Amino acid sequence: MSKIKKGDEVVVTGGKDKGRRGAILKVLENDRVLVENVNMAKRHVRPNPNAGVTGGIVDKEMSIHISKVMLFNPVTKKGDRAGFRKLEDGRKVRFFRSNKEVVDV
Repeated sequence: MSKIKKGDEVVVTGGKDKGRRGAILKVLENDRVLVENVNMAKRHVRPNPNAGVTGGIVDKEMSIHISKVMLFNPVTKKGDRAGFRKLEDGRKVRFFRSNKEVVDV
């Protein structure tokens, strides 16, 4: 079980987009994540009429290392560390380290 999952709201803690917030679009296998509207790059795309793709310059999200993002805690309005805990019914859930609230419900 990973501390950061697809769909989580995160805050970028380092790099050119430090302080920006976004949702995780995809978790890649080499400890990198795609965050919505973060680390944008321009890519030149060749037109492909068979697939219906028009050519041009496209803005695209590039991956960022997982150590450069923190889970966003809506209670404290800041990035927060996550940990794991077992509930009374035996489920393993993530929780925020600062205020001990459960992330997964």
